[in-house]
Amino acid sequence: MTVYRWLMALSARNQLKGRITEITLGDIMAHVVVKIGKHTIESVITRRSAEYMKLKKGDTVEVIIKSTEVILKK
Repeated sequence: MTVYRWLMALSARNQLKGRITEITLGDIMAHVVVKIGKHTIESVITRRSAEYMKLKKGDTVEVIIKSTEVILKK
């Protein structure tokens, strides 16, 4: 398995700490729901990554958002 050691130095500016409230493992992908304050963010990652990180409900994680486009609505 490839280990992404470069993840320690990040260029992403949007980093939010939260807690996993739900994780569903599929055959190939994992759906992870993270509660950040009163909001939730959902992520789809590979099952291999979820297993490697040993993610489980209740874990504290950082959600890191790297995007070329962020849309605001008022």
